[in-house]
Amino acid sequence: MTTSLNRDANLVEDVGFAEPPPKLAHYTWLQSAWRELRRAPLTARFGLIVILLYILTALFAPLIAPYPETEIVGGAYEGWGKQFILGTDQLGRDMLSRLIYGARNTIGIAFVTTMLAFLLGGALGILASVLRGWVDEVLGRFVDVLMAIPQLIFALVLLSIVGTSVVNLVLIIAVLDSTRVFRLSRAVAVNVAVMDFVEAARLQGEKLGWIMSREILPNILPPLVAEFGLRFCFVFLTVSALSFLGVGMQPPTADWGSMVRENATLITYGDITPLLPAGAIALLTVAVNFVVDWFLHKTSGLRNEP
Repeated sequence: MTTSLNRDANLVEDVGFAEPPPKLAHYTWLQSAWRELRRAPLTARFGLIVILLYILTALFAPLIAPYPETEIVGGAYEGWGKQFILGTDQLGRDMLSRLIYGARNTIGIAFVTTMLAFLLGGALGILASVLRGWVDEVLGRFVDVLMAIPQLIFALVLLSIVGTSVVNLVLIIAVLDSTRVFRLSRAVAVNVAVMDFVEAARLQGEKLGWIMSREILPNILPPLVAEFGLRFCFVFLTVSALSFLGVGMQPPTADWGSMVRENATLITYGDITPLLPAGAIALLTVAVNFVVDWFLHKTSGLRNEP
């Protein structure tokens, strides 16, 4: 018996199972995020840094800005100098402070509007893909009617009718932009809704909310997240355009679009101050697009050639 046990032990050592196999390394979400960031292209890193700086500026605007948002601190159109780094506007308010507060107002409203658009359009798109039939037809034709009218013109007409408050601005743009989200979410969800695991959930008696949130939504998140970045850019530009036209955020609230309109006369004198809020809008748009392109490449399954 002893000889047999020794022979079995030697056999185990020969085939290599005397020691347990090495464990795979497990990374925390922070370590995984850092590894992905190190592998990211230069454009994505640049975009992430810019977005982070914008977010910090928006969050800590009262601590960063040298003057309050609406306080008149000097004469009208004072030049750049030590007291006013970027000069003053048409009322004598500090332009640097207005730019900093404008990040909070413009980005904050654009983010809230995009979130509402995705909640509305995404939910209706997934609902249409699950129920199909007359629900899909009614929602689809209603969305077609809204998309047939140019979004900026439609928003101008509606804001002229209901008034130019921040709440109306957010709700109108969110509803109009949700049509694009509806189209995308329905297109990607309709292919998932016919899969076997969704049918199995139906047969098990799962409710509609469970099927939409637990079975379909997790499988269509990558394109929706990428679309969120693109939609944020469009909403951001729409809010700025409406403010430039005078029907967006109203004075004395600092907003980059209205700041361009209020100080546009300086361009005729060779002053680039009105271009600063326009440049802030363009820089954030480019940064978000860089990050979205990288995310789309990551989720597409493609790999860079060595």
